[in-house]
Amino acid sequence: MPQLWIKGVSAEQLRPVSTALIDELADICACGRDNFTIDVLQTISVYDGQIVEAYPFVEVAWFERGQAVRDRFAEALTKHMLAAGAAEVEVAFKVYQEEAYYINGRPCSS
Repeated sequence: MPQLWIKGVSAEQLRPVSTALIDELADICACGRDNFTIDVLQTISVYDGQIVEAYPFVEVAWFERGQAVRDRFAEALTKHMLAAGAAEVEVAFKVYQEEAYYINGRPCSS
């Protein structure tokens, strides 16, 4: 269920690396490819009175998998974002609790 929200690169930039990205992330997480979603956010960034390019940033929402998996995930994600044309990238993880995440009205913890 890892969900990736990406800004600072276009969908067209990310499209060529998306298959290899999901393949690698699914391997790292030991889960199916269909568990992943990637949303490229179209944002307008403003700084110092000017419209500027958005900084490449990825927010990963998921169930915690431990430091070692998180490190490998961030490294793989960064590698693919750089291959997509980002000059640099930041990755942040938002952790969901299974008892607070519902699918069709039922918590994942049940």
